[in-house]
Amino acid sequence: MTTVNVNVKADALTGVIGNFDHQPLTRPLFLNSVPKCGSHLLRNIIRMFVPVEQQYHVQFIQPQIFHQHYGAFADERNFLSWGHLTFTNVTAIALGNVRQILLVRDPYDWVLSSARFFISDQFAGFELLKEGTLSIEAILNMVIVGIPDKAPPLRDLFLHNAVAWLGTGVHLVRYEDLVAAVRDVDSDHSKRFFTRLFEACGIERPDDWRERVRIGSDRKHSWTARENLTGMSVEIPAELPEVQKNLVNFTAPGLRELLGYD
Repeated sequence: MTTVNVNVKADALTGVIGNFDHQPLTRPLFLNSVPKCGSHLLRNIIRMFVPVEQQYHVQFIQPQIFHQHYGAFADERNFLSWGHLTFTNVTAIALGNVRQILLVRDPYDWVLSSARFFISDQFAGFELLKEGTLSIEAILNMVIVGIPDKAPPLRDLFLHNAVAWLGTGVHLVRYEDLVAAVRDVDSDHSKRFFTRLFEACGIERPDDWRERVRIGSDRKHSWTARENLTGMSVEIPAELPEVQKNLVNFTAPGLRELLGYD
């Protein structure tokens, strides 16, 4: 896939994290995700529970540059790192002793989120999609079936970034469950959700965990949050149209059920 440039803004969480006490990680931790599944939300929340010096800020790790960042997984400092890594013999071996969280999203909503991002000012590379000449349905179809040399089909992306990791010891998190737990952070359900997540991360839950979740999940810290995207030439619908739902099901049969979506 062709390399594209993404416009990012400076991180504002590092100074805030230092205001809290932390227990160091005893094993490396990698937050893996399918692109456009809420990776910044998960990352910013977990960062609130890990010492800054254990956070691997060098790079958002992806397949094209994976070989340059083995240290994120093998360093004795036990880093927290994050990125989008496909399942291969090389990555599986490198992450063999690493705690791994795998974040996914309902493929129907993933299509909408990806389309919204592709036509925003924050994403550089798909300029022809931003001219306003394409219908929203055409853009959604391109997201589903892929764009040659620029974006893989939905099926391939979910297969290599998510499905192939299942059953290998990863802790699966659905974006929708994460959002529900954040929105109702005072509930017992949220407590159970984050308790399981912290255990999978090797993090002892502190008494002030709710405060940290609120800070980390603040959407102002995510430059890809919907309200922070600018320059969109067409309006993305709130729900995927029926034809496009059928197209997802035709091109990736069984995917939603495999990930736990009805």
